[in-house]
Amino acid sequence: MLLRQLEYLNALAREGHFGRAAEACHVSQPALSAGIRKLEDELHVQIVQRGKRFEGFTPEGTQVLKWAQRMIAEQEALRHELAGMRAGLSGVLRIGAIPTALTVASLLTTPLYKRHPMVRFCLESMSSREIVSRLDSFDIDVGMTYIDGEPLGNVRVVPLYRERYLFLTPRAGEFTGRASISWAEATSVPLCLLTPAMQNRRIIDGHFAEAGVEATPVVETDTVSAIYEHVASMELSSIIPHAWLHGYEVPEGARIMPMPPPKRAFHVGLVLAAGGRESMLARSLVETATEVDVSSELERAVDHRL
Repeated sequence: MLLRQLEYLNALAREGHFGRAAEACHVSQPALSAGIRKLEDELHVQIVQRGKRFEGFTPEGTQVLKWAQRMIAEQEALRHELAGMRAGLSGVLRIGAIPTALTVASLLTTPLYKRHPMVRFCLESMSSREIVSRLDSFDIDVGMTYIDGEPLGNVRVVPLYRERYLFLTPRAGEFTGRASISWAEATSVPLCLLTPAMQNRRIIDGHFAEAGVEATPVVETDTVSAIYEHVASMELSSIIPHAWLHGYEVPEGARIMPMPPPKRAFHVGLVLAAGGRESMLARSLVETATEVDVSSELERAVDHRL
């Protein structure tokens, strides 16, 4: 069995098409097909469901694919470790982060980059569920998400900060002159919130329910920038995590107001594959996280804006 055959299998799973998988592996389609057939012969199982085109994997093939992804990830981790032993850390650290934590990532990536200038970063916005899935398939090295809410599966958790919420609203709006606002009052004005696919929105909806109200936003989006744009252009209001103030100024013509702490506060942190399978780059990010007081940095940003 050759690692190259496992790479063929992984490419086929990613591309969903024999031709595109072959192109991604820089081989001909017959060579890729032959490599996968040889793997089937060696393992004595059918891996791929074949027809006129790729039709998915057999149950046995799905298990082989998971094993292949693990082997490929282990090989990449070995390369990083050996490179690190030769000339310091290098390579690409792949981070998946929920939108509400994206602005916080720079608190960790910046000091890591200063220490290891050969490291590059790929930072993607994802839902909390997608982060868990892509960690499991080794598509990312580390996630930044809620760590005490919905099930995360078998992962290693590193807490970073406890999320709290602020009301972002027009200066000349209904609550002019008010120093704070309740959760129930927040639903009395037009809102712009994240979509229900985002865990932050599900958490906020839960806090509304505790207050006996339900929100019907005018605008729903999956990006922080779109929320800020609509708050400014349509004079909407929003409920934002305090972490956003680390990377975003309050929009012109708007202000922020404190909100009462809900019954349950959720933690945001790093999540990594369990069992010591994390890459050397991921371990370095964790080491950086233990040296940076993320919670205090975010509180300072809030105090400055308030």
